[in-house]
Amino acid sequence: MLTKKQHELLSFISERIADTGISPSFDEMKDALDLRSKSGIHRLITALEERGFIRRLPNRARALEVLRMPEDLTRAPMGDSSKGFSPSVVQGGFQKRATPPRQSAAAPLENIPDHIQELPILGKIAAGTPIDAIQHEVDRIPAPTILMGSGEHFILEVEGDSMIEAGINDGDYAIIKRCDTASSGDIVVALVDREEATLKRLRRKGASIALEAANPAFETRIYGPDRVSVQGKLVGLMRRY
Repeated sequence: MLTKKQHELLSFISERIADTGISPSFDEMKDALDLRSKSGIHRLITALEERGFIRRLPNRARALEVLRMPEDLTRAPMGDSSKGFSPSVVQGGFQKRATPPRQSAAAPLENIPDHIQELPILGKIAAGTPIDAIQHEVDRIPAPTILMGSGEHFILEVEGDSMIEAGINDGDYAIIKRCDTASSGDIVVALVDREEATLKRLRRKGASIALEAANPAFETRIYGPDRVSVQGKLVGLMRRY
């Protein structure tokens, strides 16, 4: 089952090759899917390649070949994401239940239990050296509402081990409540210089802000208050074993 963005990218590549005989550039794909950076396109292409929908042709620039299309994907124009996208539901523990009979894409997901809420995954977050700022939605997974309160929430995949002593491991899925303020001691998604996002414990030290790791191998970084903005606060974790 492909995600919405994977569907859109595969459709765009297929249509461009059919129209021009060559695959679109990464910049064209980024603009067509309204992504902030080409790193998101690289991840989507890798996912499509791993699932056997496309392949990269060796020794040729801008060379992608569409091997197959999903049965439920019609050649809809870009932007009409209502066609051909029927997400499956993931129960707690990340075990997929049997895929229900295919229904109209416009039909509501009535089979999601009340204690489950589908949240967007906005990419990876570094628990270590900061990485690129949070991207647009790359996937969606269900999460138990018991881990959430009121407000808007999203998920980031943790990359790195600087927060292991806080029980946050590489590969964990962090449930983040979107907010722009936090108390000293909260674990937050911090955006540094409007370019780099990291998951750290926030400490206020006078007029400065410290982003503190939970691993003695990593140093605490100190910034002026105008260099750090809070994007959200950690409220829960999900882990695959």
